[in-house]
Amino acid sequence: MTTTPPSSETTQLHLDLGTIASDPDAPDDLTIQQAFERFHGLNPWVYEALAALTADYVTQGQRRVGIRMLWEVLRWRYNRQTRDPNSLFKVNDHYHSRYVRLLIEQHPEWAEVFETRVLRAA
Repeated sequence: MTTTPPSSETTQLHLDLGTIASDPDAPDDLTIQQAFERFHGLNPWVYEALAALTADYVTQGQRRVGIRMLWEVLRWRYNRQTRDPNSLFKVNDHYHSRYVRLLIEQHPEWAEVFETRVLRAA
C-alpha cells in the first residue's frame, strides 16, 4: 500500500477536542434545553469544534450543510482521536438541534447554511 502526503486540499482540519464532562448530580427531570445548557457549560469545546467544522465547510464553497453530518463527523473524530474506550462521544443526539441554533445565533451569516425545524420540546 502506498500513501501520498496530504495536499492543502486534503489536509484535515485540526480540532481541539476535550474530554466529555458530565454532571453526575444533575437532576433527572431537566428539560432538553436545561440539560443542553448544562452540557454546553461543561463542554464548550463541542460548540467550538462544530463552529470550526462549519466554517471549514463553508469556506470550501459549500452553501448548505446538515448539523447531523457535522455531529457525526465530530463523533467520529473524537472517537478516533481519543482512542479511549471509556471516553466515547456519548452525547444526547437531541443536543444537535440546540447547537445549530447556537451556531446561527453566534454566526447569523450561517442562517442560510442550516435548515432548522420548529422545536417540539422545551
